[in-house]
Amino acid sequence: MSASDTASQAETATQASPAQIRRAMAGLMMVLALASLDGNIVGPALPRIVSDLGGLAHLSWVVTAFAVASTASTPLYGKLSDQFGRRAAFFTSIGIFLAGSLFCGAAYSMGLLIGARAIQGIGAGGLITLTQTSIADLVSPRERGRYQGLIAGVFALCSVAGPLLGGIITDVASWPWIFYLNLPVGAAAIVILSLSLPRREQARSHSVDFLGFGLLIAATCTGLLLLSWGGTVYAWTSPQITGLAALTLALLALLVPVERRAAEPALPARLFADRVYACGVGSMALVTSALFGSLVFVPLFFQLVFATSATEAGLRMAPLMGGLIISSVLGGRLVSRTGKLKRFPVSGLALGTLAYAGLTVAMLAGISANGFDALLAVLGLALGLVMPNITTAVQSAVAPADLGVATATMAFFRSLGGAFGVAVSGTILATTLRAWLPGGSPLAHGLEHLRALPPAERARLVEAYGHALAWTFASAAVVTGCAFVILLFMPERQLRGFSE
Repeated sequence: MSASDTASQAETATQASPAQIRRAMAGLMMVLALASLDGNIVGPALPRIVSDLGGLAHLSWVVTAFAVASTASTPLYGKLSDQFGRRAAFFTSIGIFLAGSLFCGAAYSMGLLIGARAIQGIGAGGLITLTQTSIADLVSPRERGRYQGLIAGVFALCSVAGPLLGGIITDVASWPWIFYLNLPVGAAAIVILSLSLPRREQARSHSVDFLGFGLLIAATCTGLLLLSWGGTVYAWTSPQITGLAALTLALLALLVPVERRAAEPALPARLFADRVYACGVGSMALVTSALFGSLVFVPLFFQLVFATSATEAGLRMAPLMGGLIISSVLGGRLVSRTGKLKRFPVSGLALGTLAYAGLTVAMLAGISANGFDALLAVLGLALGLVMPNITTAVQSAVAPADLGVATATMAFFRSLGGAFGVAVSGTILATTLRAWLPGGSPLAHGLEHLRALPPAERARLVEAYGHALAWTFASAAVVTGCAFVILLFMPERQLRGFSE
């Protein structure tokens, strides 16, 4: 599809009124906050949950079940929203999420809590992607940058606030209230969205590729378990991991012919024929892989090197998120004002590559806490120019009938990129530590044990972790540089308003 065809199709929609947009944005940000917070708010409550429910051996599944279910269900929501409308898909996802929240709070065993978290994840899989898609229904391509920037800012803010809120709620009330508080917020969001989301009849009938979605979901689940367990729960060469790898490859092999025969496949190949879409999705997956992979162990570094508490270590990520919020909002406004989009994510990727390289050098040479904060802030400013604007580019490249599946597919690959980045980062960390500490890491016995070590041994451990993290930043710089190169090949298209 040509750029002019896409633009003309986009203009067939009617822009919502300013009042309707404001109401809808309030509801959308409430929904986004629910999904974003529940991805990380549970962490501080895990010790209390184990104390009440037991099941320590299965504790990681409280987090893993949510992540796997939300990622696997994301593509299906995009397709269903294109077929039955955004409202129906949105209210279904919110309803499932709230039901899962209710079951989580009422769980009286670890098994029930894990099952309820999976239900929550199935609902959450639609919340973020449908929020982004609904913005495209409400405003013109030129105005989307401004609102996608706000969405990115809310997501970043919730990433910082989640662990802090989880600790406060657990201490003040009890851990079930982490989940129960979702109910009134979700109910209010349903009321607001029911009054503000546009009602639009679907112009054409659709068919749902249920077999393709089933194979895709199964492959996603096995692939994410492979990445989550490999090198941590099980060795990469263990029968469990090799079996998961073989099963994932077999499912993907079955998926290919199914998708070729499907009238409307779960992953439409025609979308990737558009260079804007292909370059946008590819660069987004790489950026997320670099971000999650490089930063997942940074709070541990703060606790090791700067002797901060777990809460303080989480709060020290604020410069990164603050920079991301500022540049997301300002960058989105500049895109809406100029109608030019490509220059902002390209500049952000260039700056992000330099920031990762700077963090690598700083880690190897030794760095102060303030210096580390400054580099994280630069990285946040860079990434804020990238993520929301790539979303805007991808949505502007497709026809309105494909907005849901296109946005969901991008979110799907973004989640897979993040999981892959964490897995690779964990492998780099473990390999480097084995080279530096052949006798094993004393950190396996906990931070309290570390503080009791002789100064020389402790200094060697800190140095080893610093070098290991430096390699994760170096790999992030390479991956971000690859995303920069890919985005250079994305065509520049003028974003238009409804009246243009």
